[in-house]
Amino acid sequence: METSTSKLIGLDPEPERPRAIEEIAKAKPFVEAHTDLAETLKRSPGQPRKVNPNETVTLRLDPHVVARFKAGGEDWRARIVQAIEKND
Repeated sequence: METSTSKLIGLDPEPERPRAIEEIAKAKPFVEAHTDLAETLKRSPGQPRKVNPNETVTLRLDPHVVARFKAGGEDWRARIVQAIEKND
């Protein structure tokens, strides 16, 4: 079967064929078939969930205000929060 992709890169030397029921019955889950490799692919759970996570909001500020905070460094968002809390 020729498609636009095969015209660019050539025909697949091993075209996908339907699997026989016997082959499917012999198939093992990846974890069982490759236990050593599966262990290396396990992901860590990441950071624990925060008790009081921050809320995502959209805040429109004048461009000169944002520029002033950004000029102070990468922690500009945290400094905006501090400025808001200071005036609270």
